[in-house]
Amino acid sequence: MVVVKAEGYGHGLVEVAKHCQKMGIEAFAVATIDEGIKLREHGIYGEILVLGYSHPIRAIELHNYRLIQTIVNREHARQLNESGHMINVHIKIDTGMHRLGFDLSDYESIKEIYDYQFIHIQGYFTHLCVCDSKRKVDQEYTQKQIAAFYDLINELKLRHYDIGKVHLQSSYGLVNYPEINADYARVGILMYGVYSTFNDYSKVQLDLKPALTIKAQIAMLHYLTKGASLGYGLTYKVNRDSVIAVIPIGYGDGLPRILSSNGSVLIKGQKCPIVGRICMDQMLVDVSEISDISDNDLVTVIGQDGTEEIRVEEIALEANTISNEILSRLGSRLPRIYRGG
Repeated sequence: MVVVKAEGYGHGLVEVAKHCQKMGIEAFAVATIDEGIKLREHGIYGEILVLGYSHPIRAIELHNYRLIQTIVNREHARQLNESGHMINVHIKIDTGMHRLGFDLSDYESIKEIYDYQFIHIQGYFTHLCVCDSKRKVDQEYTQKQIAAFYDLINELKLRHYDIGKVHLQSSYGLVNYPEINADYARVGILMYGVYSTFNDYSKVQLDLKPALTIKAQIAMLHYLTKGASLGYGLTYKVNRDSVIAVIPIGYGDGLPRILSSNGSVLIKGQKCPIVGRICMDQMLVDVSEISDISDNDLVTVIGQDGTEEIRVEEIALEANTISNEILSRLGSRLPRIYRGG
């Protein structure tokens, strides 16, 4: 099951799903009902699981677009059933993350749902919240989550309830606990060729190749004399005669503002520092070390240029966050160009 929520982690919801469908994948996970509807309207025909909460007022859309809704608790199930529209669902079990899902002790409520006329249970799942860690305490916690989930599933099976399909693993659950025997693994960030952070633990060694590159072009060049200040707040002063390039991409496009005077880009195979405060629509880069710089020269914000590379994990580290956030915040005004497939 491929996870294409948040616009396919910034890569493009529909385009990623279409490419996966062409490869033979027929199970997709999204966060919201609107993401699921968008996939249906663009010809995605496989199973589409809505991982998040959907208000019961939208039950008719869940039915009409043949979406599988996650049931988060007894009341949610009751309200969806009262809509009178047949809805396929997966039951979310909270095994210790304490986000969405039925408590493990709420066995009677789960059994009750089987009696609902308009709810069709097609599966069960949980989320392993520290499966990316190699700390012993976290690995023990993950094993407890796995055991608790299967205790419930086995109890339901013993009582002859049809549980449908089960799934526990996200990307890191798959690589660190490959022995889990489930129907699906919900592969998200790793499918896009990146880790959440450089420090993530992976039992299986992967040769990840990022699917995404971000390019821009130099809009114009400034030739500043030593001592000149630049940008909002005039926070950066050049300590020599400098050439400063204006790049038309900023935090409005998803580039973290915390990279101001901290991050870098690639131009002609060389790293060039971002100087001054990143603006909503533009940023300034010191290109003084490049002798043959010109307007419209290509700039690599994320990706490889020659032997140099800027990975999204590097940007995430500098921004004190994870790659998932950097990618999912990429703005809609960045044009997406798809190659291959």
